[in-house]
Amino acid sequence: MNPLANDLDHVLEHTSGLWEELRDQNIFITGGTGFFGTWLVESFCWINRILNLNAHATILSRDPERFARKCSHLATSPSITLITGDVRDFAFPKGDFQYFIHAATEASAKQAAEQPLAMLSTILGGTERALSFASTHGTKKFLLTSSGAVYGKQPSAMTHVSESYTGAPDPLDPISIYSEGKRTAELLCTAYQNARGLECKIARCWAFCGPHLPLDKHFAIGNFIGDVLAGRPIQINGDGTPRRSYLYAADLMIWLWTILFKAPPLMAFNVGSENDLSILELAQLVAATLNPHTEIRIATKAVHGRQPARYVPSVKRANEVLGLRETIGLDEAIRRTAACNKTLA
Repeated sequence: MNPLANDLDHVLEHTSGLWEELRDQNIFITGGTGFFGTWLVESFCWINRILNLNAHATILSRDPERFARKCSHLATSPSITLITGDVRDFAFPKGDFQYFIHAATEASAKQAAEQPLAMLSTILGGTERALSFASTHGTKKFLLTSSGAVYGKQPSAMTHVSESYTGAPDPLDPISIYSEGKRTAELLCTAYQNARGLECKIARCWAFCGPHLPLDKHFAIGNFIGDVLAGRPIQINGDGTPRRSYLYAADLMIWLWTILFKAPPLMAFNVGSENDLSILELAQLVAATLNPHTEIRIATKAVHGRQPARYVPSVKRANEVLGLRETIGLDEAIRRTAACNKTLA
């Protein structure tokens, strides 16, 4: 049995009225084998089968064999075709693809620091290649998975960032490579919609939790869950004061599919949770949920009176325009992520 069955049924329950327009249609997904992409393919295959949509997905991956080893039940599905290629210069397959989800580009702090030009060219060249392909292969609706990083540093007095906030990253700061790339990717969508008639949908994605999230990368929540599962102390590398929020992967899928099918074109939507907590509180919640005896170690002492750094969205627009809500709380998200990792180990 698929360990994600309950989550995938949950996605279908909350998107059941959206899928009829995909019947007998083709969808193209870039970045189809990362965290977002794996969930997109999981939910597509599950719902396609249950609703008998007779839809087909073509998935672009730099390493289809690795994906097949990780998700053999997806790689062998008759509903998908895996093709090998780099998003910046992939060969255009034949046929029309009425729907397109551009989810390529790893949000990697390591790559941004060590290979900034490669990251920028992947975001910009990849987005333009995707848009060029979509605009010449019958695409009606194009979804860009952008990022909350497009707003730049969140002011300390602002608890939640809305889509109307016009702040921006510093283009002369090297750490802005990812965020400035995503800002320009959104602009490319605007240009292609105006010039080529695509309906471009923009999802500004924040922070997430769920199965398939790496437990050994730069994601704090993944690292903390990995620490507990391995029987290690939870290690906080900073002072534990930055505030973040996390949306569970099943809710992420509900939001992304809804934005693709229902969102007005060129209206950006924050995708995330408004329920923020500090990194220390997150570590305490992970420990309390999975193993209350886990030790928590903090690398540096907090400076008294300093305002905490924040990375927290307002999702009022998604609530009001699309009726989207967070349906799975963070403690349950942590439990499901840990349980699935034990099953898949």
